[in-house]
Amino acid sequence: MTRQSDVTEPVSPIVITGGAQRLGLAAALALHRQNYPVVITYRKQRPLLRELEAQGIETIRADFSDEQGVTGLAEELCSRYPSLRAIIHNASEWMAEGGEEPDSLVMQNMLNVHVVAPYLLNQQCGDLLRRHGELHGQADIIHMSDYVAGSGSKKHIAYAASKAALHNLTLSFASKFAPLVKVNSIAPALLMFNHDDDAAYREKALRKSLLGIAPGEAEAVNAIRYILESRFLTGKTIALDGGRHLAQAS
Repeated sequence: MTRQSDVTEPVSPIVITGGAQRLGLAAALALHRQNYPVVITYRKQRPLLRELEAQGIETIRADFSDEQGVTGLAEELCSRYPSLRAIIHNASEWMAEGGEEPDSLVMQNMLNVHVVAPYLLNQQCGDLLRRHGELHGQADIIHMSDYVAGSGSKKHIAYAASKAALHNLTLSFASKFAPLVKVNSIAPALLMFNHDDDAAYREKALRKSLLGIAPGEAEAVNAIRYILESRFLTGKTIALDGGRHLAQAS
């Protein structure tokens, strides 16, 4: 006879794709500090991964440039875990038209990372998320979108189009997975600069929003926390743009 004290509750981790740098890394560390079990995916090996593993954050190598890499990750998640608390689709690629790669390849790469990967992972890991929802009320899918999904971009047409498609996935999966799984998006504009961004670029970029600041990755981490803790938000996009849509309209 099994006693209640002998029953171990299954581990339901939060999976963060592209979690080894920038926003994904900040989210992984913050959620780990809150005692969430965290699993990150990465594409390139780097020394930081050993540090994260030593802290208790699990890591899985995954390449989203083709379908095989995505399905391989889904199979590994299904074999490792009986359920998932959340999937945060943070993995991203930034390619502009007119470079060394032909435009057709640029579009395909953008769609693979921002649309095909989230679509297949949601489909193939849906039962793991539902299982957590059945046990604990709700699970979550969070799509990291972008301000340009709603505005377009003259220099990054394929990137903007793929993020717009990701927004549409939010609507479809919110309907499909309700009520056990909430599905939402976060659409940031400029949150942080790169180290090599010069002063002129930074000044120009800050003028694009009403608030005129680059608040850092913590702003997105706070939005992730809000979604995870909310019980009544699904099918929505949280815009982190500092009023940029109003600044451009004025």
